[in-house]
Amino acid sequence: MIVNLLIVLIVGGAVGAFTGLLLGGLVSDLLLAIIAGILATLIAGVIRNVRIPQLVTIYSTLGMHWRIPMPVIIYAAVASVAGSVAAVQVATMGELNSSVAVGMIAGVFAGILMAILIVVYEMKSQS
Repeated sequence: MIVNLLIVLIVGGAVGAFTGLLLGGLVSDLLLAIIAGILATLIAGVIRNVRIPQLVTIYSTLGMHWRIPMPVIIYAAVASVAGSVAAVQVATMGELNSSVAVGMIAGVFAGILMAILIVVYEMKSQS
């Protein structure tokens, strides 16, 4: 379970930073953060759901589930909008002017929200 959450957070931060690098200066910080958050959520979900044989072997060795249910990804993408707005506020309060930093924070916040939804989904399915 912990590995699931770490993968989501690392991929979210990386996708957010890359999105900030690509879109920096082209769009406003708020739009950049929203795009970065949604892309981070969707790409983290796709990476976790793609059945690459090497990854399935690693997942089964670690005793973890390799799929994130599609409703969790959709709910996380919707929740990432709120996380993206929060990321812009955090970047503004921290006086971070870099679009890469704004994108990374948005990606990490989207990853955190997705991780929370994964935990809630797992708790619900176990009961």
